[in-house]
Amino acid sequence: MKAPLFIVVGLVVASFMMAPIAHAEFLSADERARLEAEYQKLQIEIAEWQRVLDDTQSKKNSLQGDVTALNAQIKRAEAEIKQRNLTITNLSAEINARSKTIQTLDAKVIRAQASLAAMLRQVRERGDASIAEIILSSESVSDFFADVDAMVVIERKLRGLFGEIKVAKTTAEVERETLAKRQDQELDARYEVELKKKVVAKNETEKKELLNITKNQEATYQKVLVERQQQAAKIRAALFPLRDSGGIPFGTALDYASAAAQKTGVRASFILAILSQESDLGKNVGSCYVTDLTTGNGVGKNTGRAFSGVMKSPRDTEPFVKVTSQLGLQWATTPVSCPITGGYGGAMGPSQFIPSTWISYQARLARALGVSVPNPWEAKDAIMATALYMMDLGADAQTYSAERKAAAQYYAGSGWATRGLGYAASVLAKAEDFQNNIDFLKGL
Repeated sequence: MKAPLFIVVGLVVASFMMAPIAHAEFLSADERARLEAEYQKLQIEIAEWQRVLDDTQSKKNSLQGDVTALNAQIKRAEAEIKQRNLTITNLSAEINARSKTIQTLDAKVIRAQASLAAMLRQVRERGDASIAEIILSSESVSDFFADVDAMVVIERKLRGLFGEIKVAKTTAEVERETLAKRQDQELDARYEVELKKKVVAKNETEKKELLNITKNQEATYQKVLVERQQQAAKIRAALFPLRDSGGIPFGTALDYASAAAQKTGVRASFILAILSQESDLGKNVGSCYVTDLTTGNGVGKNTGRAFSGVMKSPRDTEPFVKVTSQLGLQWATTPVSCPITGGYGGAMGPSQFIPSTWISYQARLARALGVSVPNPWEAKDAIMATALYMMDLGADAQTYSAERKAAAQYYAGSGWATRGLGYAASVLAKAEDFQNNIDFLKGL
């Protein structure tokens, strides 16, 4: 014998409503207060060591002044590591709490869907029965009227249940977005800790070397300064290779990248790393010419080998003709990248912009550079174009996660999470090396 409908509805709704969302605490009030106090103390310590660094600037290139500066840099970096570790502790606690909240919300949605399915089955069963059948299946007339009343209640309960599911799903999505941001913040904090550790190790080594020179050997120390200047000159003069274009001195590339960094907020070292990575790829890929604007087919510049899909037509062939004609170039003898497996080539110059993308950036580039027509094969223009594009991809945030994602998207577009992370890792490693050279040049 079936249970009356009003009893079934009550049990189903009760089973769903019995499990409210658990609100997990991230940290206890005492723990939060302790961490906040420690964080503020470290802020004061960092500011104090920065003051020492500022005071020693006038004593640069003296033995005692440089030792004092290095010691202050070490102490400041150590304090920053402690501060970042506190941030990581807070983030880890929040990440765990949000993960639990998401699990609870997901479980709530599953329970709601099960309750909804049970209600709909009951409605379907009653909807298929005639009035006579419902009367005969009821134990008494009172049960029959109770079932009729329950049918009226069901519609109201269903509407409420639909609302509960919608709210739970929306809340879960918000939690997931927040969780993803917190995970990126934790990733950034951990990366900064690793960088600071390298700074401490490097400065400790340099300090020991300087301390080996006694105060009575200032003349010997002057030789060290000369060696630094010579090293700086080598760094500035070293050839910075550019894809599908002539290389330029690193010092010149750095000037261009620094100017682009001021315009966009993207780190100069990161801009240079992208261009360097593209140059490395260019060594293996080579360049092509477009020979047919209708099909976009072409040939290898050095080999004469025929290629299909050197450039996508007409999306890129038409703007390619426009770009080259504006610059007084012949499209048939202007090199572009060769096609890759499963895709097109047609990218131009060091920044490897396809013609349709370059056209979309022309007006912004012209304003940023103060020129009438930017040139994708000109180093200064290509560096600014890379910086603008990286800014649009979020690299101006200057965090590890933002730069990692931007580099991966630069290479793989929407498939960045699966196909672009290797490229991004190589770019970030190069950026770290370039930043070391930039810091060395700034320190002189």
